[in-house]
Amino acid sequence: MLKINTKTYSNLTKEEVYQILQLRSEVFVVEQDCVYQDIDFKDQKAMHVLGFKNNKLVAYTRIFKSGDYFKNASIGRVVVAKKERINGYGHLIFEASIKAVNQFFNEYYIKISAQKYLKNFYQSHNFKQIGEEYLEDGIPHIAMINF
Repeated sequence: MLKINTKTYSNLTKEEVYQILQLRSEVFVVEQDCVYQDIDFKDQKAMHVLGFKNNKLVAYTRIFKSGDYFKNASIGRVVVAKKERINGYGHLIFEASIKAVNQFFNEYYIKISAQKYLKNFYQSHNFKQIGEEYLEDGIPHIAMINF
């Protein structure tokens, strides 16, 4: 079972910050073999949606209100530990993130920058592609909005 919490940066514990950075590095840098600057000084503005299984962070996103990342509210750094993806935690953490944007920011129009290969995943959550494909850190991405 996934236990999901949403916290501001200042309310994260040191252990939670460490687990966030470890999970993001494990997936985005090591698994995807992508050298990029994950620590971007945007975490301080974000709210963090954390999914724990047996006290270990296995799913995560960060969310932003309008103007803090994009013009519109946004969800980013969507990540699930590789061995936990079979459990559907990506869907659970993303749904929780949409609800958190609605609840904490009172916003319903959300923009994401999605890795292109996950287009169908995001479409299953009522997001649609806008614009053309582009490269971000050497990985094909697409902009998507909810509808």
